[in-house]
Amino acid sequence: MSNDLHPTMDPTKMGLGRSIAVLTSGGDAQGMNAAVRATVRVGLYTGAKVYFVHEGYQGLVDGGENIRPATWESVSMMLQLGGTVIGSARCMDFRSREGRMKAACNLVKLGITNLCVIGGDGSLTGANEFRTEWSGLLADLVRAGKITDQEAKKSSHLNIVGMVGSIDNDFCGTDMTIGTDSALHRIIEVVDAITTTAQSHQRTFILEVMGRHCGYLALVTALACGADWVFIPEMPPDENWENHLCRRLTDQRARGSRLNVIIVAEGAISRDGKPITSDLIKKLVTDRLGFDTRTTTLGHVQRGGTPSAFDRILGSRMGVEAVMALLEATPDTPACVVSLSGNQAVRLPLMECVQVTKDVTAAMAQGRFEDAIKLRGKSFENNWNTYKLLAHINPPDVKSNINVAIMNIGAPCAGMNSAVRAAVRIGIIQGHSMLAVHDGFDGLAHGQIEPITWTTVSGWTGKGGSVLGTKRTLPGKLLEEISQNIAKFNIHALVIIGGFEAYVGGLELVQAREKYEEMCIPMVVIPATVSNNVPGSDFSIGADTALNTITSTCDRIKQSAAGTKRRVFIIETMGGYCGYLATMAGLAAGADAAYIYEEKFNIRDLEVNVEHLVEKMKTTVKRGLILRNENCNSNYTTDFLFNLYSEEGKGIFDCRKNVLGHMQQGGTPTPFDRNFGTKMGAKSVLWLTDKLKECYRHGRIFANTPDSACVLGMRKRALTFQPLAELKANTDFERRIPKTQWWLKIRPIMKILAKYDIKLDTSEHADMEHVLNKSGSFKK
Repeated sequence: MSNDLHPTMDPTKMGLGRSIAVLTSGGDAQGMNAAVRATVRVGLYTGAKVYFVHEGYQGLVDGGENIRPATWESVSMMLQLGGTVIGSARCMDFRSREGRMKAACNLVKLGITNLCVIGGDGSLTGANEFRTEWSGLLADLVRAGKITDQEAKKSSHLNIVGMVGSIDNDFCGTDMTIGTDSALHRIIEVVDAITTTAQSHQRTFILEVMGRHCGYLALVTALACGADWVFIPEMPPDENWENHLCRRLTDQRARGSRLNVIIVAEGAISRDGKPITSDLIKKLVTDRLGFDTRTTTLGHVQRGGTPSAFDRILGSRMGVEAVMALLEATPDTPACVVSLSGNQAVRLPLMECVQVTKDVTAAMAQGRFEDAIKLRGKSFENNWNTYKLLAHINPPDVKSNINVAIMNIGAPCAGMNSAVRAAVRIGIIQGHSMLAVHDGFDGLAHGQIEPITWTTVSGWTGKGGSVLGTKRTLPGKLLEEISQNIAKFNIHALVIIGGFEAYVGGLELVQAREKYEEMCIPMVVIPATVSNNVPGSDFSIGADTALNTITSTCDRIKQSAAGTKRRVFIIETMGGYCGYLATMAGLAAGADAAYIYEEKFNIRDLEVNVEHLVEKMKTTVKRGLILRNENCNSNYTTDFLFNLYSEEGKGIFDCRKNVLGHMQQGGTPTPFDRNFGTKMGAKSVLWLTDKLKECYRHGRIFANTPDSACVLGMRKRALTFQPLAELKANTDFERRIPKTQWWLKIRPIMKILAKYDIKLDTSEHADMEHVLNKSGSFKK
């Protein structure tokens, strides 16, 4: 279903003579508007007619004013709004055949044969049922004289593509559903606020989060805030959990913790199927331990608010893929859902996903809880395993006599502390002694090294910046001192958390192995930088937080521009020579252009951008947003662009400029960065433990093979370890960026959504995949 079907087809003519309708159904979720906006604009770009269906399936049944043509401008300023602008309703009429006949009649009359449904599993199952009985519905309508034979012939087949919009993340086959990340943002905001008051009073807080029968929100929240306990429906606690929980809370207090946090999913149950509620837990903790305990049920707060940058990008990318899937579908293609796996857009048969989602419910009902967790998918399973490791194992009595040092290198970023915390705790669980190195390689050279304990890192997941302290100094000129301190402090392994400097510093240590035997220890580099420019990883810790900071600033700026009218803002972002932040923020904030170093531009391109804005000012959308990466061009500076746009726009629009600066490195980490940092930190130390066993010879550690010094990175769909030396070939050391970067492929989407007349490369489209892969697991 990809490039071989029509390799020469012009994407701007794919939709000619076709009509697409888009509707949102079921519970609302932040990011639905981004999906609607992308579907409308890409539909129009392909030459198709696009219709809004207001109020979900109810609007489809009622017809009339509920089904209206969509225009380019009608989806403007939607991107930053939560909920769904076109409305959603739970519809009983559509469940009856009579209701579906009315809906079919309304679509046929308008010549709509392509339906894009954004909703949960119920909405998507309904859409599939509608599609399977389409020809029967048309036959009945012809018999009843509601439509003519000619009309029935013209609309003989209905194509359906689904996008999963649900904060619960309960749909199997997709890594993340639209709205999940934003819901986690709301939850973490509340958790951060509650922990400060709980610490003041030494309280225990029990938080109940949404998710129906899925524990994803509860589980990721527990990981992201370092909760003491989590109750999820997929894995009820063991018998006698009451005693275990009380023992655990008492232990934490004995270790010096001033607060306890317990997260409860709304569908949490015990082994015998009885609900476990926050009130039940409160009674238990108060009666048995006498702790001052409070409960908070978050409720619909989780569905509200502005969508996160991730959900906007997810919605936008899914919208593009959905239109392509609709226009490429044939009568034999099964109805599909478009989703993300890792950072890849994938298409999956809708009913396979629905079936697996039902299988989870069946597994839980039959008490096959291990199966339920596996069926939820790889990412759910990884989260559960990491949570269990960090929360439920007491440190062993037997020590391993291994010392692992941890350090931060380069510019600080949000999420570094999560990685340090996870690495320290997993190390302690493995029986190692953990050492904190302050101020990067400087600290390693000057002996700023001290033991770091379990309690030292408590509460670190929510802290921005770098608690250990970090510097940009590289080790090249300090090798003598560093080797002496590795010997003096008896360091057996090294975790280096940081940006491009961490990668280069790691390489310098590896190259020094020839001269200094002390450097022959296993090392792992964890990418952590707002710039997202470390070779060997598609994502870096900290980039998501920076992206959200830029996006929310752009929202405010757009709001100001919308009020004053005819105003263009030029915003400079960080990133060194890497255009990731400018590009992704451009997509998330709905920018008109994003200038980056990787995509060369000249004065003609700038002229085209100015002309584009002049045209835009003639429409109802009288504002512009231009992003510029700080190093995109040494001559076309932010001031130059500002002057150029100001001069060329005289009498049509005026300009303002903003340099966002170091605010992009600050702030509390987003749920994604906390969770990502936690998983990376945990995985790095488990890997080091295995490497140390391999490298142990004649009573000492000796590691000098290339694979004993690796970058731990996110690659497409999995966390992988890649030798530092092997990544050299794919690195531009002068510009400090990898030579190939996955996100460049999604730049055309930003331009199309900003109404540029460019060609979208349709050759790289996702093939239909199946939910079950060879290993029998789902969701990478």
